[in-house]
Amino acid sequence: MSEVRIVTVTKELPVHSRETKDILPFIEAWLGAHDERFRRKVIKIFEGAAVDKRYGIMDIEEVFTATSFEAKNNIYVREIKKLGSNVIKKALDRCGWSADSLDYIITVSCTGIMIPSLDAFLINQLGLRQDVVRLPVTEMGCAAGVSGLIYAHDFLKANPGKRVALVAVECPTATFQLTDYSMANMVSAAIFGDGAACVLLSSEDDAKGPKILGKEMYHFYDATHLMGFDLTNEGLKMILDPAVPEMIASHFPNIIHPFLDRYGISIEEVDHLIFHPGGKKIVQTVEELFGKLGKNGNPKTLWQYEQRYYTLCFGTVYGKTYLTR
Repeated sequence: MSEVRIVTVTKELPVHSRETKDILPFIEAWLGAHDERFRRKVIKIFEGAAVDKRYGIMDIEEVFTATSFEAKNNIYVREIKKLGSNVIKKALDRCGWSADSLDYIITVSCTGIMIPSLDAFLINQLGLRQDVVRLPVTEMGCAAGVSGLIYAHDFLKANPGKRVALVAVECPTATFQLTDYSMANMVSAAIFGDGAACVLLSSEDDAKGPKILGKEMYHFYDATHLMGFDLTNEGLKMILDPAVPEMIASHFPNIIHPFLDRYGISIEEVDHLIFHPGGKKIVQTVEELFGKLGKNGNPKTLWQYEQRYYTLCFGTVYGKTYLTR
């Protein structure tokens, strides 16, 4: 069986961005008809999210302008084409690959509707081969990015000498609803941001980069109500249950220790921990959990990423895990 290596990773951000302090006046104006106590509660959510800046596919004035689901989804389709194309071009240029050298393309997105999916557009835009294998990964939310890595790994492990591009593009701004005053909508707006990432992987003998040693999926029973979207006349309505951190905490030891044991590794031997933060509470929860499991890491870099970019919805440690060396 061939080795699978991560050759390069790139990111792409939308052109629009605002610091949180500059978003707050728009929140105040939007909630102007509500009582002061409710407005203060929402403002505190934004101020306490530990995020300094937010990137989005729309400028802030457009975000707070009433429009239709169709109009917002059209913006989503337009912008994920740009982000997806730019991020994969950047990755290909970085490692000197031509687009027609790709054997498999996986695209990840759940914050809008696009049929045919993004990968079909990229095949035409970039000139990928007509026999390239394509896999769109949708409806998997935060777990989709690492799920895509697992699918890429399995393909490459079974097919020596091949190349894969994994492209993840999420735009939660397109799901923000002006008529939804639920805490799920508020928290989503406070912690989730837009952006794209691309990972190029290879099973070629001369491939350079971190080798994937193991991967695994872990599913939480009876948890489908905790996160997701409801499809409404106004668009995709966020579902975000406050019990998510508790659910992660209850399953965490059953995810991490057995996974590492299967590869003869203890938590103490792991030098770097990478996980999808999912907001301040998730960062704090996972930080505490790793400490209890015997791994006291330095969260400084993760907090800086959280503050700079908001949570980009590409991958997650809860539900999906993988191990590289």
